[in-house]
Amino acid sequence: MLQTLAALLLLAGANDWPGWRGPSGNGISTLKDIPISWAADRNIAWKTEVAGRGHSSPVVWGDRVFLTTDIEGEPVAAEAPKHRIRGGAFRHPDSTGINKKHTLKVLCFDAANGKQLWERTAYEGQVYDEIHKFNTYASPTPVVDGKFVYAYFEAQGLYKYDFAGNLVWKISLGKIDTLGLGTGVSPVLFEDKLLLLADQDDGDNSFLVAISTADGKIAWKTPRKARQTWTTPVIVESGGQLELIVMGTENVIAYDPRSGKEMWRTEGIVGNSVHTPVFGHGMVYLTTGYPLKKTLAIRLAPDTAETNRVAWKYEKGTSYVPSPILYGDYLYLMTDAGLLTCLDALTGEPKYESKRFPAPAHFTSPPVAFDGKLLITSEDGDTYVVKAGPVHEVLGTNSLGEPVFASLALAGDSIYVRSGKSLYRIRKAVQ
Repeated sequence: MLQTLAALLLLAGANDWPGWRGPSGNGISTLKDIPISWAADRNIAWKTEVAGRGHSSPVVWGDRVFLTTDIEGEPVAAEAPKHRIRGGAFRHPDSTGINKKHTLKVLCFDAANGKQLWERTAYEGQVYDEIHKFNTYASPTPVVDGKFVYAYFEAQGLYKYDFAGNLVWKISLGKIDTLGLGTGVSPVLFEDKLLLLADQDDGDNSFLVAISTADGKIAWKTPRKARQTWTTPVIVESGGQLELIVMGTENVIAYDPRSGKEMWRTEGIVGNSVHTPVFGHGMVYLTTGYPLKKTLAIRLAPDTAETNRVAWKYEKGTSYVPSPILYGDYLYLMTDAGLLTCLDALTGEPKYESKRFPAPAHFTSPPVAFDGKLLITSEDGDTYVVKAGPVHEVLGTNSLGEPVFASLALAGDSIYVRSGKSLYRIRKAVQ
């Protein structure tokens, strides 16, 4: 039986959403009393303005909601590109950000009323590297453990605050080169450590690192020969052992999360590693959407031979940005344009393919699931409620009228949504 880090080692309950993709690590909640119908003027418990930009998702613990944001400031001295690829200077035509001052903040809100309780400036000044114009310097989702919140801003540092907003420690992981495109990696909380993946450029300086939550010191650091990735690793249990699964273009590698030692490896995803893997049924499912579309189902049993780890492959239906979701017996894929595909998780057999939503849209936020339903949110701020299972059915459409790029958070009886300018709590109105 596969379990997540949260289920094994954290005290997070169903009423909490402690980090990227929630307490299950798979984007799934066991809650049932969550609204499936809302609008800008209906079932909104509160709405709070959030300054700056960020694609980080809200995280929730008890009566606290945490978020990070980036506030762009005045111009600073021009910088030449720092990244190199295949031995030559390289700059992506959509790279931006390095020639402005940036203020990176951690925010805390009262879940009851949306009031901002505190904000702390983690970093202020010139950033190390550029980002893609669609990305932000506040894209990694923070993680909480009930007493502390940990916020990661890549080359600008990793920060630990208590729930009152006091800085406990901060650490720099050094210069992290991301092809001038930025990061999508969120920290993974494991026992008394934070695990962070820092794959860079063509892979010469890539590494996986564990940071002690007590003092911010490096517990272990494992070099990697892996080109730039944007994936967040996942921790699974298989055959009585824990494995940290890291997806990459060249290889998929399982590490011991307590030591950083490699446990096994198999073939890579070949395309860009952007998505977060999902897991269940004795397998981990890996997807890529560029430059090709591909899904791999990898067997996790410890005694599986490397040449026999791939259970099945599927080569269409995936996106560039939104991660897939595994819910029950089915794996759901979607394209950036929202074409939804449902596969049998054990065999890879399609149950339906390329089903459209009621209106054309573009998607960045990954699906989340609860109580037999998927919630899939477009960049227009429309959340589609899809019935889980092998027959495609859209149960409803809910619009906020604001762009949404971050993942939804499901906690208690509510949905927390970070839009382009606001933070929402969606909750059934008291009759």
